[in-house]
Amino acid sequence: MLDDLTRIAGALRDHPAGARVDHFSVRWSRTRTRAWSVRRGVAEPPASTVAEGALVTAVVNGAEGWAATADVSVRGLAAALEVAAGWARVVGANALVTMLPTDVSDARGEFFGPGVGPDTGPDTGAGRGEPPVADLWAALRDLEARLRGGAAAVVDAAAGLDVTEVDQAAWTSRGGATWQRLRHVSPNLSVTAARGSESQRRSIGGGGGDAGTCRQGGFDLFDVAFLSGEAERLREEALQLLAAPNCPSGPMQLLLLPGQMMLQIHESIGHPLELDRILGDERNYAGTSFVTPDMFGSYKYGSDLLNVTFDPTVRGEFASYAFDDAGTPARREWLIRKGVLERPLGGALSQRRASLPGTANARASAWDRPPIDRMANLNIEAGDTPLAALIAGIERGVMMDTNVSWSIDDSRNKFQFGCEWGRVIRDGQLAEVVKNPNYRGISATFWRSLSGVGDAATVEVLGTPFCGKGEPNQMVRVGHASPACVFDNVDVFGGEA
Repeated sequence: MLDDLTRIAGALRDHPAGARVDHFSVRWSRTRTRAWSVRRGVAEPPASTVAEGALVTAVVNGAEGWAATADVSVRGLAAALEVAAGWARVVGANALVTMLPTDVSDARGEFFGPGVGPDTGPDTGAGRGEPPVADLWAALRDLEARLRGGAAAVVDAAAGLDVTEVDQAAWTSRGGATWQRLRHVSPNLSVTAARGSESQRRSIGGGGGDAGTCRQGGFDLFDVAFLSGEAERLREEALQLLAAPNCPSGPMQLLLLPGQMMLQIHESIGHPLELDRILGDERNYAGTSFVTPDMFGSYKYGSDLLNVTFDPTVRGEFASYAFDDAGTPARREWLIRKGVLERPLGGALSQRRASLPGTANARASAWDRPPIDRMANLNIEAGDTPLAALIAGIERGVMMDTNVSWSIDDSRNKFQFGCEWGRVIRDGQLAEVVKNPNYRGISATFWRSLSGVGDAATVEVLGTPFCGKGEPNQMVRVGHASPACVFDNVDVFGGEA
């Protein structure tokens, strides 16, 4: 594959279009997505899509332009290069920063995620190792039946599986050539119980759900035995919530399980630390950030227990890769260490604009989008406290899991989150289940109230396929691993009686 890339890059360099630019890069991808779902006992129509094309980037007199094409022949790429060069000349007078030759990566290498290899991509037999489709349907029917379980109060149930296979290659006029192949597997379950005008939902999700059990790997991640147990648990919890009292209100301790911690990380650490947002690029769309460039290296983002890493190298996590979409080699970086803010989530271009260190996180959602600063795997490092000890240390509080609603202001600071599941903790003991648990806070102070971090046994590796950003909008996959965490003096409140 790398030899093929080198030949194509050489042909473009020798083409008149290549001779008229300072340097260029091409990023090609082919993405195959499939989805199966059973809802209310009915198999829904399966979905299957394939998207293929390339984004060509040209630099002329230090200005950058892009053009996308579905024609990935040398002729098609050369035509796109002419268009990209034209845009570079148009925007040159108003460019935010002058591009240097070194801004075009010269990295070379290949990377295969778990469950895939050189002969298992979307174009060469991606189905290898997967069960027969009839078996997938049978398993989903069984899971959906377990979610309903014959309970009259269950009014909706769905079991699904989404699988996305990505084959991506990039090459540059400076000799860079990378090839990566990944498979993303997202099983999802949801069940809704209702009585009168009230309904309660429990879920674990990925593709068809909200977020959660998303990983990279093979079809063994669709673990039917595990999911069968989860289906029955979710049904029973949805029924329990119907009979449960509302969550108590007032300032108290809050124990967040990983299913909710992932959204807390995502919204109040991940998005605020995106460097292009800090520089104002998202101002007219998704907002800015309460974080400013002068905070890095000194700002106390959280308590001494808060340690956050950016790590695309974690094998099997949802957003793992060896190179970002600008060709920068990926590596683990500390974003927050012992509560102190160390570096932003900024790719190579943003780093130079801000004169700050960053990460390999220039990412694009598809072949026809340029890369922008995005989260990848954003993880809270485990502490040394078992879950039982976290619970025992809480005099008055609530344990919450699985997000159901969220709101956050356009500087990613003031937030309000609601969860599917709550349970009161009283005098160090788990007490009654409560419904409609909510909490609110301010990012700039919330993480400083972190008073307990669970050990490795409490960590769950989760993710979401639905992180949106940019104009036009780009949806990317993000991974979050987190232990259970305790926060003090949080404003907790319940739903209406």
